[in-house]
Amino acid sequence: MSAEGEVAEVAPVVATAEVGAGDDASSQPPKAEAASDSQPPAASGAATPASPPPLRCLVLTGFGGYDKVKLQSRPCAPPAPGPGQLTLRVRACGLNFSDLFARQGVADRLPSLPLTPGIEGAGVVIAVGEGVSDRKAGDRVMVFTRSGMWQEEVTVPAAQTFLMPEAMTFEEAAAFLVNYVTAYMVLFDFGNLRPGHSVLVHMAAGGVGMAALQLCRTVENVTVFGTASASKHEVLKKNGVTHPIDYHTADYVDEIKKISPKGVDIVMDPLGGSDTAKGYNLLKPMGKIITYGVANMLTGPKRNLMAMARTWWNQFSVTAQQLLQANRAVCGFYMGSMDGDVELLSSVVARLLALYSQGHIKPHIDSVWPFEKVVDAMKQMQEKKNVGKVILVPGPEKEN
Repeated sequence: MSAEGEVAEVAPVVATAEVGAGDDASSQPPKAEAASDSQPPAASGAATPASPPPLRCLVLTGFGGYDKVKLQSRPCAPPAPGPGQLTLRVRACGLNFSDLFARQGVADRLPSLPLTPGIEGAGVVIAVGEGVSDRKAGDRVMVFTRSGMWQEEVTVPAAQTFLMPEAMTFEEAAAFLVNYVTAYMVLFDFGNLRPGHSVLVHMAAGGVGMAALQLCRTVENVTVFGTASASKHEVLKKNGVTHPIDYHTADYVDEIKKISPKGVDIVMDPLGGSDTAKGYNLLKPMGKIITYGVANMLTGPKRNLMAMARTWWNQFSVTAQQLLQANRAVCGFYMGSMDGDVELLSSVVARLLALYSQGHIKPHIDSVWPFEKVVDAMKQMQEKKNVGKVILVPGPEKEN
């Protein structure tokens, strides 16, 4: 499958003409049409068929702060998915750390600007392409793709869609794939989580963190240490954290060692930098640290070169001989590289959907924001105010 086929297709959109100091005007498409500026056609004497309203989409027009993501519109055209593809009407989209990194220009594998962000979402199939036999118009599906989900209508490879359970809402579906697949593969495929194990979950109140807490509860007698701000501790306790730790006021290494002098069996590390070394040194014999992010690089709305350099300088390094003698393992997980491994991804999603249907897991939604308030949604996540998943919807605002 070509790279172009793997990326959610985005019809040509026009970025808002807003050129200031440091902006590259040449990177803007030729015709600008902001969603808020669209005007109805002038009335004429002859009756003409009403044209469908334009489709709205969020567009990353440049790298930088929150203002680089703009609400735009594009003409509505009949869906025309290619072979192996389907087109869906998007009902909800997930907001992930990868989207924040993409906005700052530090993400991998991004198409050229302008682009529509968003790697996961959910909606209703409205058309299927040639060769698609297991999806049909009217199916409710959730999607994992490389980019392009933050729009009202999108065409994606059918193999990267998954049928939603009947009881699942669109908001839950948009919160499901990235968080739960990441947490599941980190804990079970890499971590080999077993009864009696202990786990350190960093950023325990985030989307992946809350998913991990629920998955830990499916195994008997698992002790969970979770780092988060003190204001979130009560929610974490209700969701399975045995020992919440406020990383603002206490050293989590010292706090864990007071309770478990030998350390922990699994460290879930989305932080990177010096925290990876701390996590490695917390491992018991046969313990595993799985790194799946570098959140320490994200310190403000714009790219922080000092934070990036500090994270790089403090990156963890270990030799094979050291691993051998310590009886420990270091693993890395990046879901963005899994979009081509359909069989593996499908098997994990099937296991997770079984757990959902049995009532063992359920996405914890922090807040739901309309496209018009994408800046507020990004701030909610970047400023670490969220408990659970932050969701974007094309439709009207919902009460949070």
